[in-house]
Amino acid sequence: MPPLSLYIHIPWCIQKCPYCDFNSHAIKADTPESAYITALLADLAGDIQRYNITRPISSIFIGGGTPSLFAPESIDWLLRGIEQQLVLKDGLEITLEANPGTFESRKFAEFRALGVNRLSIGIQSFNDSILKNLGRVHSAQEAIHAAEIAHQSGFDNFNLDLMFGLPGAGPDSSKIDVETAISLDPTHISFYQLTLEPNTWFHKFPPKLPDDETIFGTQKRCQQLLADHGYLQYEVSAYSKQGRECRHNLNYWRFGDYLGIGAGAHGKISQTLPDRIMRSFKPKKPEQYLSNPDQSGGADAIAVPELPLEFIMNHLRLKQGFTLDAYQAATGLEPATLEPALSACLKQNLLARQDNHYYCSEQGWNFLDNILEKFIPENGG
Repeated sequence: MPPLSLYIHIPWCIQKCPYCDFNSHAIKADTPESAYITALLADLAGDIQRYNITRPISSIFIGGGTPSLFAPESIDWLLRGIEQQLVLKDGLEITLEANPGTFESRKFAEFRALGVNRLSIGIQSFNDSILKNLGRVHSAQEAIHAAEIAHQSGFDNFNLDLMFGLPGAGPDSSKIDVETAISLDPTHISFYQLTLEPNTWFHKFPPKLPDDETIFGTQKRCQQLLADHGYLQYEVSAYSKQGRECRHNLNYWRFGDYLGIGAGAHGKISQTLPDRIMRSFKPKKPEQYLSNPDQSGGADAIAVPELPLEFIMNHLRLKQGFTLDAYQAATGLEPATLEPALSACLKQNLLARQDNHYYCSEQGWNFLDNILEKFIPENGG
């Protein structure tokens, strides 16, 4: 069976950003923190029984929303409850998402003492004007201070989230953002383009964005800047120092398994290959989730003809690509089921092959959607 991770969704944040399509809700004075931790642990117990989980957990990611809004005592209760129900691998990665507006030295030192050993900090930009356009509640100075607190609190492994192609961005805005992020010495930087997702305020009322040529030029210049400072691109939007890739996200992209608990959380569990690879889901609304967490949600098996696309869609986000052995191990399918799409991509120089690894060529990296189209079942992939 593939490696197994645990994703935990805490859906509350200070306010909803206009570009955000995640399951997040502005926090209220009466947010049911204790009830939600109780529900999460009951949810986990239900999944363990439902899927007969005996495999150890290799990483935990607490996302949101803004999980750092919760008190250290609540995170402690959550982690201890997880320890009682699951086998945890030695040295596992435990990531907590955080917003710069929630950083307090004492609070984050407590998170570190509880066993949280990685932070993912949502910066987006170090430009106050752009932050205002994005509806962010923190300032550039607070963002810088958040990274400083992370260091002071004992976090030697943390990520800074940055976006490019932003409303109000000048020609050098992203370059300055990336330079500032590098100066703060994180181990990992996420650098991704703003997209106007359906069901967001920005989709309904689109802001003026830089043109495509400007955005592409910005991306290339900043990628070179990151590389020059030792941040290696290992995934479409992820850059890390050597050996500091996000292990939890790597498991997603390698088509590993993960339990998903919390309001709106999704999971993937392999029971038997290839016909019982399940996608699980939990109720999206916190109120509905809290009413009956241990029996809520459901799961659907991934149709066998869709497995090639599912596997390729994840693995080709990685610079390293995939091997045919990895494909067979993760899906239970013969390598021949990737044909004729795989050969067509090689012939068109969208994919390259070296040392039994198939990966995106430079052309393929820029036209990933063209590759994925070839593996859609209706296209004979």
